[in-house]
Amino acid sequence: MLNEKEIEQIANKGMDLKKVEAELKRFTVGFPFLNIADSASVGNGIKVISKEEQVTYMEAWSSYLTEEHTIIKFVPASGAASRMFKNLFGFLAADYDEPTSAFEKEFFSEIERFGFYKALNTICIDNEGQAIPALMKAGKYKDIVINLLEEKGLNYGKLPKGLLLFHAYHDHTRTAMEEHLVEGAMYAKNVVGDVNIHFTVSPEHLEFFKALVAKKIPCYEKTYGVKYQITFSVQKKSTDTLAVTMDNKPFKLENDRLLFRPGGHGALIENLNELDGDVVFIKNIDNVVPDSFRCSTVIYKKVLAGVLVSLQRKLFDYIKLIDEGKYNHAKVEEMIHFLQDELCVRNPELKLLEDAELVLYLKDKFNRPLRVCGMVKNVGEPGGGPFLAYSADGTISPQVLESSQIDMSDEKKKKMFEQGTHFNPVDLICAIKDYKGEPFDLPNYVDPETGFISLKSKDGKELKALELPGLWNGAMSDWNTLFVEVPIETFNPVKTVNDLLRDEHQ
Repeated sequence: MLNEKEIEQIANKGMDLKKVEAELKRFTVGFPFLNIADSASVGNGIKVISKEEQVTYMEAWSSYLTEEHTIIKFVPASGAASRMFKNLFGFLAADYDEPTSAFEKEFFSEIERFGFYKALNTICIDNEGQAIPALMKAGKYKDIVINLLEEKGLNYGKLPKGLLLFHAYHDHTRTAMEEHLVEGAMYAKNVVGDVNIHFTVSPEHLEFFKALVAKKIPCYEKTYGVKYQITFSVQKKSTDTLAVTMDNKPFKLENDRLLFRPGGHGALIENLNELDGDVVFIKNIDNVVPDSFRCSTVIYKKVLAGVLVSLQRKLFDYIKLIDEGKYNHAKVEEMIHFLQDELCVRNPELKLLEDAELVLYLKDKFNRPLRVCGMVKNVGEPGGGPFLAYSADGTISPQVLESSQIDMSDEKKKKMFEQGTHFNPVDLICAIKDYKGEPFDLPNYVDPETGFISLKSKDGKELKALELPGLWNGAMSDWNTLFVEVPIETFNPVKTVNDLLRDEHQ
């Protein structure tokens, strides 16, 4: 039970007491595993677009852009880059001074290929009186890393990925955020030339992002003939979750203060819900490439968007027919086949429904937020994957799941997971308004049973943290979802600093 002082702290954060109490109970009862019917694969939940269809869908997207629609590129960019430099922090803490591990040797031997090299070299000259080659010759490798990671230098150890110099060009360099500006101009420019991009950022980094945008926007607007509308938001404090001790008691800081932690990227469904967009592209901040590798990304973004608006048009037509009562038995049969074959939504009990119930069921399934998710072939990258899973109403539908949501003690479920052919690169295009042009209330489509509990620490003390249903996992559980295969070259994340040495980032 929470005491009066604790309840007061919760109220002061603008959080709902019943919601917090329900979250506390989760630490005791946990979250159920999801019941999966199968892993999605080509022909079984994943659609492959032929060359001919690519042209058709790209034309559909081009046609959509000639109409008055609001297109938004939504980029989660709040994560700090500290994990990206984990190996280099380890090098600083090591009892040796020269690169020893394969990672360290690669970093220093290829250091001139990093997009941040010139900036780092300049700061080393300013702070150490020597350029990087001279520092390495003198064995001062750690001085170089200190100037990269710490506040006296570039401070990359505490900055978010979006503000890091990712790519070098012959006469300039670009941060990850700038590459998203360029991408937006390639496929998300509306009929009047506006490019709307929304970044979710941490409060402490907001002003840095705003300053970089103000500095860089005029150049990119001139280069690409667009007008950028850049907006920002931070994760709402009301979506934080209460941390607990290992025996499920509220974790206390000094002065008996409760510890609240960000609820993970699932909290961003609230940020997404506040956007007034017809179509929203969602892509992580670190999954960008330089101009020379951008062609495939742009093509498939247009293809996926064309698939989305084509599907949406069909859904809207069906819903209008139902609302106006202008359907017959043949049209209902057509709708059923569309639901099952195109949206991969199946309900074993469908044949038991009376005609009136059937039509209402179809409308309910059609009239939901819609997303098209790019899926790449599994090459051993970590992350969630596409599955066909059961919903609470017994319907089987496409879902993006993490391994933690699957009962690996069940050999059948484990085999489904291990035989998965594709994984989720976080490449989503979403339609978040209904057929009347009214926005869906997105939190209504979250499955609260799909969160998870993680182990963390604070000041050396272990704790449990509650992660909200992930943005592209349980937070979009009750959306209409279509999986489409996209080529692996559209997925180029930067998980460690040495990933920037891959050809795709040069």
